[in-house]
Amino acid sequence: MKDTIHGFPARPLRLSEADCSVDEFADVLASTTDLADYPHAEGVEQGVLVFEAATLRAAAATPDGAIEVEGELARALSDGPGIVVLKGAFTDHDVVDRVTAVFDAIIEDERRAGTTPGDHFAKPGANSRVWNALEKLALRDPAAFADYYGNDVIAMISRAWLGPGYQVTSQVNVVRPGGVAQDPHRDYHLGFLANDVVEQYPAHVHLLSPVLTLQGAVAHSDMPVESGPTMYLPHSHKYVPGYLAWRLPEFREHFAEHHVQLPLAKGDAAFFNPALFHGAGNNVSSDIQRMANLLQVSSGFGRAMEAVDRGRMSKAVYPVLVARKESGVDAATLGHAIAATAEGYPFPTNLDRDQPIGGLTPLSQADVLHEALAGGWTSERLDAAIDAYTERRRTDG
Repeated sequence: MKDTIHGFPARPLRLSEADCSVDEFADVLASTTDLADYPHAEGVEQGVLVFEAATLRAAAATPDGAIEVEGELARALSDGPGIVVLKGAFTDHDVVDRVTAVFDAIIEDERRAGTTPGDHFAKPGANSRVWNALEKLALRDPAAFADYYGNDVIAMISRAWLGPGYQVTSQVNVVRPGGVAQDPHRDYHLGFLANDVVEQYPAHVHLLSPVLTLQGAVAHSDMPVESGPTMYLPHSHKYVPGYLAWRLPEFREHFAEHHVQLPLAKGDAAFFNPALFHGAGNNVSSDIQRMANLLQVSSGFGRAMEAVDRGRMSKAVYPVLVARKESGVDAATLGHAIAATAEGYPFPTNLDRDQPIGGLTPLSQADVLHEALAGGWTSERLDAAIDAYTERRRTDG
């Protein structure tokens, strides 16, 4: 791929598994991180940039300083290793402990209720999850919520990567002694889709997806390596076909042989480019309940301009789709109409009610319409299915 377009390497419109080469991947991972390029960093550990939060706070105390610091963090996540550790992100451990107590109570309540939240990249029950921990914390303990999310470092790195108007979500992950590692993976959006679906997205969307979200984790307990802190492959976010590569056996083997793990102390945070290959590690300790609050911060731009009730649209259009199918209209044309009618992506949803059983994502609204058409459902059955789809996404009750 030596040809260029506007100075950038030319790429095919579509990427496929055939474009994935573990040798090329290894060449990308051979990149090094020069501490001199990051004047506010304290050091480089196992290829990962480490910052003292106190240093960042002091440097960002002025408007010009804030711009400089945020630019440095953005470079670290894009041109750099793709991951930063922020030591002392939370200096008030009492706030962290108050929030931990709320999370523990939620986990116990959900256990008593008989729910076992699933995990996208590990077996259900292999660890404890709290989906939508953000809203649950806000409703259970608004004071703890406000004190916790008033954190300036979380805001600083969120602005650095996404700009203003970002949206925070949170999922709690507890890996207990004996808890098994997650499969290495990339994250939301493309990272949750099957490869045959990922291949349908143009190459430029593979480049776009990582700049729409920021992944992070706040340590709610000390996390020595034996407790299984997150495994990372620095610089792996730079490998363009990576959303197709992470499932392939040779790439998983490479991850197993070359990943790094950094211990964290309670109150530390790690943030990384969502395209970075990563996964929670094995907890081989005898007594450490490793808890992390996983933050997914999304760009405010990831939404349409108009509010549209696609459930109501789906109910209205479905009888016409049935009639058109019976009259001989081809499946492709019906599919185009469904794409304009229903939600084609399964998120956001309520993962307590709408868990990804049998895959990384639940069904989308469009999937329901396709299934209805293929199965010859009545309008009444489709209406009930759309109502159930809507109900699964509610967070109240």
